[in-house]
Amino acid sequence: MPRAPKTNTVDAEEQLLVRLAWACEMEGMTQAAAADKFGITRLRVNKSLREARARGIVRVAVNSVYAPCAELEWQLCDAFNLNTASVAPIAGEQFDLHTMIGSSLGQYLASYLSQKTVRLFGMSWGNTLNMATRFMQPINRPDLEIISVMGGLSKGSDLNSFEITTRLADLCNAEHSYFTAPIYAGSRESRDILVAQDVFQSTIEKIRMADGIALAAGDMQKSLLIKDGMPPDIDLESIRSSGAVGDIMGYFLSANGDLVDHPINERVLGLELDDLDQISNVILAAGGPNKVPIIRALLARGCVDTLVTDEHTAQAVLDPAA
Repeated sequence: MPRAPKTNTVDAEEQLLVRLAWACEMEGMTQAAAADKFGITRLRVNKSLREARARGIVRVAVNSVYAPCAELEWQLCDAFNLNTASVAPIAGEQFDLHTMIGSSLGQYLASYLSQKTVRLFGMSWGNTLNMATRFMQPINRPDLEIISVMGGLSKGSDLNSFEITTRLADLCNAEHSYFTAPIYAGSRESRDILVAQDVFQSTIEKIRMADGIALAAGDMQKSLLIKDGMPPDIDLESIRSSGAVGDIMGYFLSANGDLVDHPINERVLGLELDDLDQISNVILAAGGPNKVPIIRALLARGCVDTLVTDEHTAQAVLDPAA
C-alpha cells in the first residue's frame, strides 16, 4: 500500500488526480458529474484520468478468460492494419476448432448483418463458415441479399456454397442468389471463354458490389478444396513445389501473399484476387497450426479487413519465430 509522502506539504495536483480517479473509476461517477463536483472542466477531468493511468495511480486489471483474447485482438489489428479481429478462447485439450471459430464468426455475422448499410453480402464455403450458420442467431433483414462467391463442389455436401448461402439467407430472412459455376474450368482457354459470357460477367460484377464477404482459407494438407475440389488432371505435389502455402477462393498463394506460378491459378472461375481490395469488409475465418502460413500470407497481402480466429492461431500469427 502506498505510504504518505515524507513532506509537510500536500501535492495538490496528485491529490486531485486521486480524487478524480476514485470518483470516476471506483464510484462510477461520469466525467461531467466529476467536473461539477470538483469545479473544473470536463476536459481537465479527461486529461487528469489519462495522467493518473500514465503515472500508475490507476491500474486496470481485466479478470476474465476472454482478457488474453481481447489483448490479442488489439495486437492483430495494430500489426496487420485490420479493422476488426475476433479471437476465440481455447481452454484445455478437448475442443473442436471449427466449432470455436464458427461460433465466434456466427456472433460477428449476426451483429454485422444487422446493420442496415449492409445490403449485399458474399458467402464462401467450408467447415468454419458452415459452423457459423449453426451458431448464428436469426435476424430479420428482408432488404438484404446473400450471394455465393465461389463455384460449388461437384458432390453434394452441407459445406457447399449453395447450402451455406441458402442457410445464411434463411437465418436473415433475406434474399439469396448463387454463383452457378464450378471452381475451376478445364483449361485456361475454356476459362477465358466462360468469363467472356454476359451471364458470367453480370454475376461477377454483382459480387464485386458486395458490402462484405466471408471467406475461409485452405491449407496444403487437409483442406476441403484439396480433398474434394481439385481437377483430376492436377498434380497436388506440383502445386506444393511451386511454393504454395494454401489457397483463398481457389487461388494458391506463396508465403508473401503472391499468386504462385502454376496453371491452376489460370483456371479459377470467380473473382480476381485484386477484386477483394474493392470490397469494404473482407472477413477471413480460419484457425489451426496448419492454417498459420496462409493466414500470414493473406495478412501480408493486405486484403483482409476482419480476422476471426482462435487464441493459439492468433499467437502463432503474431510470433515471427513460430
